[in-house]
Amino acid sequence: MQITSARRLDDGVLERAFTLQEIPGILWTPEAASASAPVPLVLLGHPTLGLRTMYPRLVARARHCAAEGFATATIELPGSGDRPGWPALDRARADLRRAMQAGEPVSDETVDALILPLVDKAVPEWQVALDAFLSLPEIGGPVGYSGGVISVGIRLAVVEPRITAAGLFAGSLVPRAMFEEARQVTVPLHVLLQWDDEGNDRQAALDLFDAFGSAEKSLHANMGGHTGVPQFAGDVAAQFFTRHLKGARAAGSAADGS
Repeated sequence: MQITSARRLDDGVLERAFTLQEIPGILWTPEAASASAPVPLVLLGHPTLGLRTMYPRLVARARHCAAEGFATATIELPGSGDRPGWPALDRARADLRRAMQAGEPVSDETVDALILPLVDKAVPEWQVALDAFLSLPEIGGPVGYSGGVISVGIRLAVVEPRITAAGLFAGSLVPRAMFEEARQVTVPLHVLLQWDDEGNDRQAALDLFDAFGSAEKSLHANMGGHTGVPQFAGDVAAQFFTRHLKGARAAGSAADGS
């Protein structure tokens, strides 16, 4: 991981931009990370709009997590932002826009073409990035995953044992094949749903929540559209990660006798 820039934000959070195998990303660590004990990590997912576009929302989430004592990190998704173009993904995006602008249903074929290749490529990249993050002395786990393309979060929760809790945003289109993967998810889940999200099939989101195999899963539904997420929703999500990441660390320390 090559650090390309570093700066300290006004609340003491250290922000480092990096590249990893030519993939851009950003790592945020709280002041507590400079102490003797390494801190837990939350991976920040985001939609395929590019890190530059998503930066204001990402840094706000990072600061919220830092206040709870967590490091956070994100990477650019394939075919997005400053990464090389992906013609097949661009075609699927264009098909999606045409269907939505015409008020037509989005076909399963379009959803599959848009999401499944992205999941197949993005998840291994997240795993490589996680290796790099956990090699840093200031980061020690446990690890959570928050937000972004929900299918990416599902796959990561299934294949990556280092992720111990996930906060997912209902709203991205979900291929039918991902419902079967959702049944294999066992980590604690916190799912946020905007009840009137104009770009989301509410019933599909509820069916997906029902499919998750986790023994502990909670659905937090708020009135309003996609951009109307209430401020307190972030506080509730932070409480979820505090309970599971800090709680897991405390339990691990007790088991080790430390």
